[in-house]
Amino acid sequence: MKTILKENVPVALCSDHAGLATKLAVIEYLKSQGIAYKDFGTYTEASCDYPDFAHPCAEAVESGECYPGIAVCGSGEGINITLNKHQGIRSALCWIPQVAALARQHNNANVLAMPGRFVSNEEAIEMVKTFLSTEFEGGRHQNRIDKIPVKG
Repeated sequence: MKTILKENVPVALCSDHAGLATKLAVIEYLKSQGIAYKDFGTYTEASCDYPDFAHPCAEAVESGECYPGIAVCGSGEGINITLNKHQGIRSALCWIPQVAALARQHNNANVLAMPGRFVSNEEAIEMVKTFLSTEFEGGRHQNRIDKIPVKG
């Protein structure tokens, strides 16, 4: 299977309380495949704030400490918005594998964001598989990506 994973670089993971169960299912999948990961939290079902976990996750992907990232909150929206505040992050909110594939092919997304309350663990795993095995097409899509960062 082709993969976007980088040798000796773990996948970054994060969630809030509403995304914890989905994140735990993703962790079990990654373990079963021998894929290294770094979990930035949360670790309990206690109510918490997704930015507390999204920012460290994004910073790890931006710095190259981790690649790519996977993030989950209840709707996927809050954690996705937070991740995308970082200039080096292209987080894509996905709910089906086809969207995850397009996010990689056309947007070179480096974080997969998912809505934990709206996808089953099986659907989440399928999105993770698709995201990790889909390459960026480059070409005209790179020209578009180059226009995304806000120039100061």
